[in-house]
Amino acid sequence: MKKTQIKLLGISLLLLGMLFPSCTNDLDQAPESTNAIPGEQFFSTPESYKQNLAKLYAGFATSGQSGPSGTPDISGIDEGESQYIRGFWLMQELTTDEAVIAWNDGTIKDLHAQKWTSLDRFITATFARFSFQIVNCNEFLRQTTDDKLAARGVDAALKAEIATYRAEARFLRAMTYWHLIDTFGGGSKVEEDSPTTFFYPDYATRAELYKFVDEELTAITPLLKDPKTNVAYRVDRAAAWMLQAKLYMNSQVYVNTNKYAAASDLLTKVINESGRTLHTNYNQLFFADNDRNGAQNEFIFTIAFDGLHTQTYGGTTFLTHAPVGGSMPAAEFGINGGWAGIRTTSAFVDKFDANTTDTRGQFYTDGQSKEITNIGTFTDGYAVQKFRNVTVDGVQGSDKAGNFSDSDFPIFRLADAYLMYAECAVRGEGGNLGTATTYVNDLRTRANAATVPTLTADATGLDFILDERARELHWEGHRRTDLIRFGKFTGGIYLWPWKGGVSGGAPTQSFRDLFPIPANALSSNSKLQQNPGY
Repeated sequence: MKKTQIKLLGISLLLLGMLFPSCTNDLDQAPESTNAIPGEQFFSTPESYKQNLAKLYAGFATSGQSGPSGTPDISGIDEGESQYIRGFWLMQELTTDEAVIAWNDGTIKDLHAQKWTSLDRFITATFARFSFQIVNCNEFLRQTTDDKLAARGVDAALKAEIATYRAEARFLRAMTYWHLIDTFGGGSKVEEDSPTTFFYPDYATRAELYKFVDEELTAITPLLKDPKTNVAYRVDRAAAWMLQAKLYMNSQVYVNTNKYAAASDLLTKVINESGRTLHTNYNQLFFADNDRNGAQNEFIFTIAFDGLHTQTYGGTTFLTHAPVGGSMPAAEFGINGGWAGIRTTSAFVDKFDANTTDTRGQFYTDGQSKEITNIGTFTDGYAVQKFRNVTVDGVQGSDKAGNFSDSDFPIFRLADAYLMYAECAVRGEGGNLGTATTYVNDLRTRANAATVPTLTADATGLDFILDERARELHWEGHRRTDLIRFGKFTGGIYLWPWKGGVSGGAPTQSFRDLFPIPANALSSNSKLQQNPGY
């Protein structure tokens, strides 16, 4: 049962909420609060180390200290909107051809139109969430040094286990910094040896943060547990291989250095040594029981969501409720009602062959028009039926009120590694085209899509890979990064409905490949540097 696995993780949010400050705004602040109880008091038992590690994992799922709302981690925005996965998803998906939203919440429509500013509340909240996660990881590392453990009389066996916890905390921090690098470029680099009182950290460029993350991953990989030997929901060595491969796949964008071949080598390890296997059913990857229906064997790292124990209006609760509206039967999604928000564009729909039954094209079309005349009308645009709060047997998730979802959110899964390997091969930068074709066809066969004869190392092959990534990985937080890597996010090479705020799509400025550093962060720390164009 999922609740048992979460308990094994050691989540105790009520206790942990007192250790870490409840609100933060940017990367300029160390964890300091007049109401915070000194961290020493929360590392007094052997179990407390695992409990505090669990807070770091929970930081990707929860939005506050007492459930879905009431005591938020991030101030100045609706608590659900400040949740890590929801904020990151908006920036990665709503800005692309894969998603539009009907709501008029503040500046939310500026995301798809690519007209955001440094005052955007959703961008500001996500920047703050990254900060909060990094600060918490730093505090854990600060409290688990050799000197601290010796002073507390920690025995050798527990000390060895804590060494693994520290490697995991460094991984989680590195992943958050990777998200920062990808979305904002540069920022403040704060580590465990940074001052614990208020200070203004220096600005770190994108290249400097890239170097830090790369070196961290190289250092911690041998310290993490072997693939498939860690507790459910905790990272192992395969997750580090995957994260470093992600860094290298986008190295040309981040630091103008081609590292596809290095990425390919890591992906070969993920594919051959991670112990992961493709699940037989694509749709079940996003069901309420995806922690136990076989999907978990494909996942390399997931964020745990539980309708009773990690209640939030972000995460997969958002991704299950927000796409349901119109004539869609909410009960079939295991929820008590839809939020009539998210749909997709015809540009994404057209990536699926209308003459095949590719099971990845989970469109709801009854009462929905394919074309979007008015973004504010939910029935304009096909709905996407990807995340469901029901099991493979059609049983509703654990929250029988239908408010909160049990479906876990995959950060990394094996199918992504297959497609990344294939991309490297098509680019002529490592790997084997024949092997890559096999991997792609494994995914297409699972989805009941026609196989391809062979991949080609040319522009046609690259276009196919980009589209195949959309078909396989849509709504999983990859699309913006992929489009930028292929040179199609901004500008006029690739237009989709309502890009640039125009129904047929319009070119946008290239500086929008990066988001702006939020205005309030700049006003808090004059050492930060705004990205060009803002």
